[in-house]
Amino acid sequence: MEKAYKLLFNTEESDDLYVYCCGLSQTEAHHSFGPALKPHFMIHYIMSGKGSFTIGGNTYPLKEGYGFLIVPDELAYYVADEENPWTYVWIGFGGKRAEKIVSQLGLSLQQPVFKSDKSETIYNLVKDMMEHNTFSVEDDLRRNGLLSMFLSVIASGLSVTPKSDSGTDNDYVTRAQAFVRSNYCNPIKVTDIADYVCINRSYLYTLFQNSLGISPQQYLASYRIAKATELLQLTALSVESVAISCGYSDPLVFSKAFRQEKGVSPSKFRKSLPKSDNAISSKEHLKQVEQLIEARHMESNDPN
Repeated sequence: MEKAYKLLFNTEESDDLYVYCCGLSQTEAHHSFGPALKPHFMIHYIMSGKGSFTIGGNTYPLKEGYGFLIVPDELAYYVADEENPWTYVWIGFGGKRAEKIVSQLGLSLQQPVFKSDKSETIYNLVKDMMEHNTFSVEDDLRRNGLLSMFLSVIASGLSVTPKSDSGTDNDYVTRAQAFVRSNYCNPIKVTDIADYVCINRSYLYTLFQNSLGISPQQYLASYRIAKATELLQLTALSVESVAISCGYSDPLVFSKAFRQEKGVSPSKFRKSLPKSDNAISSKEHLKQVEQLIEARHMESNDPN
């Protein structure tokens, strides 16, 4: 027999990541589930005791400190030990990002088992979910936030190696480029990029050289200057504002970097633009549009 405390939630499946169910089970000897299917991902984490888990034709003997993943629509079976039955917490989840996140964790049908020493934290997160069990917006947001924390805790203690989306070195480069595109406006450095993709700086340098023929530093600098060029062409922002907008805290450093890339200073580059491309021309055009709108407004209010 099983003493189980569980909650089921009605969440829109269009959400990026949502909690479907959660619970705590204290099992008795030989308590089992399946073989059966689940329509969503489920992660069980063993608080005490031991048992075994079977999926994909493989059986895994498991004990306290280990967890296992049930993959949607795959036959799964698990059973508690005869002498030392297990107690576990679980979370069922789904959403558009669920499969990708599970893959990034390094978990899959072929590798469904993990180990974590964060048992107290994991238990408290599930307990918090169960305590906020209404269908209010507040509790719904809290549960889904706790799900992200739950997955984060598991990721921090995984003994398996997290997988990239493609499983190739080029994926590190792709993720690094995406990080630059999202954060070029901040004062990031190459070490920040390397830390984000979870590899050391020298390895990131090697991957960039092999894939793009340039260093990560050159890619970051070139991307910033490309964005600065757009701003100089399309806006009337001062050179100082353009510099700050592209991650440079010192306008002089920005001007030097821009000159190295373009051969001229930012100011001279802007002055050399054709009138139709000049930001000042755009500003004048905007002013004319505003005047036209104002004139039409006055005409509509004219009693004659």
